[in-house]
Amino acid sequence: MLASRTKRFVNNLIDLTPFYIISYGLIYSLFYLGEYLDNYELSQLLMNLSYLEELIIDSIIIVFYYFIFESLSFRSLGKHATNTIVIMNNGQAPTPNDILNGGLCRTNPFDALSFLGTNGKGWHDVLSKTYVVDIEKFKTGQILANELDQIGQSTD
Repeated sequence: MLASRTKRFVNNLIDLTPFYIISYGLIYSLFYLGEYLDNYELSQLLMNLSYLEELIIDSIIIVFYYFIFESLSFRSLGKHATNTIVIMNNGQAPTPNDILNGGLCRTNPFDALSFLGTNGKGWHDVLSKTYVVDIEKFKTGQILANELDQIGQSTD
């Protein structure tokens, strides 16, 4: 049922697009707002951000992006495109706290390298105890499990 590494890669590529739009849009909006208001200190502050400060801002945006989308539908834009969904290791829907935990785990700069393994699970999945699964395969598995549970039960 796990989403393939290819689908996970496509998810990431698609999810990078709104991330960059939000990131650059926010920075440029604040920069031009500072210019418009003749507040050149704001413009200078943005131009002089250190790498660490940029990393912190990007991490906040990543956590916010995934938290908003996955709290609402358990799917990011990439997951919508590839027909995948986030579930807990017990098959239940993740709570907002679980989703926040997964988003925070994504801020690890080496998280992307964790997908080089064979199982298609990233460190953020392992640490948050979530899976990304193909929706059709997951639904089929649920139906089969439900049918197995009903074997031998009385229909009275």
